[in-house]
Amino acid sequence: MKKYEQYKRVIKFSFSFIIVFLEILIYWYVWIGYYNKIIEFPFWRRGNWLMVALYAVLLIFFLRTYGGFKIGYLKRGNLIRSQVLSLLFVNTITYIQISLLDKKFHDMRMILTMSAVQVVAVILWAYIFQWLYQKMFPPKRLLLIYGDRPAFHLMEKINSREDKYYLSGAIHINCGNDKIIETAESYDAVIIGDVPAHERNLLMKEFFNRSVRTYTVPKISDILIRTSSDLDIFDSPLLLSRNEGLQIEQKLVKRLMDIVFAGIGLIITLPFFLIIALCIKVTDRGPVFYKQKRLTKDGKVFDIYKFRTMIQNAEKHTGARLASAEDDRILPVGRMLRRIRLDELPQLWNILIGDMSLVGPRPERPELAEKIEETIPEFSYRLKVKAGLTGYAQVFGKYNTTSYYKLKLDLTYIQNYSIWLDLKLMLMTPKIMLMKESTEGIKEDEFGSNELALTKDLIKEGEVWKAEK
Repeated sequence: MKKYEQYKRVIKFSFSFIIVFLEILIYWYVWIGYYNKIIEFPFWRRGNWLMVALYAVLLIFFLRTYGGFKIGYLKRGNLIRSQVLSLLFVNTITYIQISLLDKKFHDMRMILTMSAVQVVAVILWAYIFQWLYQKMFPPKRLLLIYGDRPAFHLMEKINSREDKYYLSGAIHINCGNDKIIETAESYDAVIIGDVPAHERNLLMKEFFNRSVRTYTVPKISDILIRTSSDLDIFDSPLLLSRNEGLQIEQKLVKRLMDIVFAGIGLIITLPFFLIIALCIKVTDRGPVFYKQKRLTKDGKVFDIYKFRTMIQNAEKHTGARLASAEDDRILPVGRMLRRIRLDELPQLWNILIGDMSLVGPRPERPELAEKIEETIPEFSYRLKVKAGLTGYAQVFGKYNTTSYYKLKLDLTYIQNYSIWLDLKLMLMTPKIMLMKESTEGIKEDEFGSNELALTKDLIKEGEVWKAEK
């Protein structure tokens, strides 16, 4: 691994360049050999270069948005999905562009054939180059440094990426810095979990001094520091952390976007409303829509609307609880709707009337929020902005991500808010809708008790736990 480490950026750039070049080359062949010959006013040399350049710009934009260049970072399936989704958008825009140039719609078989060839090229590229990349950069052997906060969730996430990381050991922070540093010398990298800040900072400085690759799980205070503004008005740098919510101009533009996009969305999705309503009605003849109390900005309670995906009176005997991975309360049609998140469509109405926004933290139920705040008092920080249909935690997290990690993601969004970030998250949402893991129900107690027990079984305080592979 160390042999190629200094060339990693060059290797990743070369791999990315090859697939982009192939995709553009295929489009060049189709444009020159077909479309430019059948349009009424064919292009010449500079016009042809302009058409290909425009295609390249769109392709690179969508690939950067969906992560199509993240070789070695995304799983192979996720990488292929990112590439294919980018091609879908670019080729659709290109077909519309050609139709507008020639003032008529052409046979779609050629653009579909071009897309199919590009998809085959992407799949072959992903398998070949991901295999080469893993040969050059095998999974890093990680040592987990953990504290009293449950670490099982983090361990589970690390182990889900065996192509990139291998959690081969763990040690409790109470073992002392000397023993931790000595133990870390036999690993490729360390990951510092949620441990006390003082001990963590000492370890980070020592690992930095010894050139040990270090991954750190940020605390809530770290999120606030990372998103602070730099001030250089004195001879010592200052960090300014605000907690003012959105500025007036941001609120106006965000609200305008909500009205426009929600209105257009309701018109476009009206046929889906009718089909889904019929499917639900046929299933058990119960109501189509489901209304529930949720929290939005400043703790305001509102009624959120969804397509009903569970049996009638699903919580009559159990009370409020999150849906689990194998929840027997979910209707067969409900599983399909949850899988691609179409059950959320009625929330376009919530957005239109101002209860929600297109982008923001997902609204939580008051009773569940109250329970979460018993262990995570900072959970209410999410209420500085309106609840959203999609959000930072939905794009970069999963449905079964714990409340603590969702809070960190939501705070990252709030502290880094911009209109451009909203647009980026909206563009990334279609990709997330296609990912099964982003809609899976919780597998363990959301509030940590089972997680804590499992962690203590796997790692005993004061000992170094080592995995066998």
